[in-house]
Amino acid sequence: MTQIATVMMISWGALVVITGALMFYRARLQGNEIDQVSLDDTFARERDENAVLAARVNKVQPAIRVFGWLVTAATVIVIAYWALDFIKQFK
Repeated sequence: MTQIATVMMISWGALVVITGALMFYRARLQGNEIDQVSLDDTFARERDENAVLAARVNKVQPAIRVFGWLVTAATVIVIAYWALDFIKQFK
């Protein structure tokens, strides 16, 4: 494996790990949300907690979207590299 391939695979792996960690964090936040909140004033604390959780989820969502696209692009580049390397072996 060439040095370029090693750097490519390490970069791809790092992007996948970061994306997975962000998705896990978002899932943990969403798991703490209450599915149904009454509009009654006695549930104001739960409603406020849900608002804070929703704000955190909304803050993480753009990063997940960006890293998702980066992982997709890196995957396409890695597949193209390996396909070209495979074709070169048979020439």
